[in-house]
Amino acid sequence: MDEVLSQNEIDALLSAITSGEMDAEELKKEETEKKVRVYDFKRALRFSKDQIRSISRIHENYARQLTTFFSSQLRTFVNIAVTSVDQIPYEEFIRSIPKLTVLNIYSVSPLDGRLIMEINPNIAYALIDRILGGKGNSLAKTNSLTEIEKLLLTQIFEKGIDCLIEAWSSVVDINPILEEFEENPQFIQMVSPNETVVVVSLTTTIGETSGVINICIPHVILEPIIPKLSAHYWMQSTKKERDYQSYNMISKHLKEADVEIKAMLGQADITINEFLKLQKNDVISLTQSIEDPLPLVINSKPKFIVQPGKFKNKMSVQILDEIKGVKDDDE
Repeated sequence: MDEVLSQNEIDALLSAITSGEMDAEELKKEETEKKVRVYDFKRALRFSKDQIRSISRIHENYARQLTTFFSSQLRTFVNIAVTSVDQIPYEEFIRSIPKLTVLNIYSVSPLDGRLIMEINPNIAYALIDRILGGKGNSLAKTNSLTEIEKLLLTQIFEKGIDCLIEAWSSVVDINPILEEFEENPQFIQMVSPNETVVVVSLTTTIGETSGVINICIPHVILEPIIPKLSAHYWMQSTKKERDYQSYNMISKHLKEADVEIKAMLGQADITINEFLKLQKNDVISLTQSIEDPLPLVINSKPKFIVQPGKFKNKMSVQILDEIKGVKDDDE
């Protein structure tokens, strides 16, 4: 794929051609020659752009689920969004995170391997502060977490496992278990340093504190479901069988829903001046004749023609015909 030049590089190139330092004909000649692209086997790209987009969609859903979960648990403003999805060597991921951070390690059976969730210390301390009744401010701590702080973080992320299950359910049913809680990334060696991993970065805001949550997914986890990460799998229509239990429950509730029914005895139009002059014993003539049938109005929509009468000593109406051509969205 051709490289895209920045604006500064374009300006420098035009300046060199104008000043004569570079010959445009030589540039054309170089374009026709075959170019050798440098390929680093240590950074082998094992996932296509299509598969990376699918992983991004999964974690966009996860970010929405986690936002709702944290908002309900912390009772404060929370916003989580996917910033980037990259495939890099595992060694590069370990070097990129702070020496003192929060690392949750999940097993995701039935898939092999384990994934790492790295929570920036700013976010971790804001979570702890909010859980303990504070405003969600990040603490300037340089020492390790206490056992109580570790327990609080472990509990809230164990509760948030359902968000991970829901996000991945569109591709595979997983059973995540939070197996380990670490602070030093040097103590974690799940795969070889040169193994390709997918790193999903989630920009996280809790109250006035911002930070990043990184999710590291080794290739061994994704390998069995790679065919399901294609656009074809996502776009194909899957016919689902009807859930008769839910269908019957919805039908039952609909049958028990209340609707308002009125038999309109007639209408009358008067002016404001006539209305203001109304007195006791005045008579208002209706447009409805006593021999004509009445309209039956359901939720403000005329649906049937009826005639008034009595049934078991109660005022009733008998349906004569249905009013045709009345749409539900009519005013």
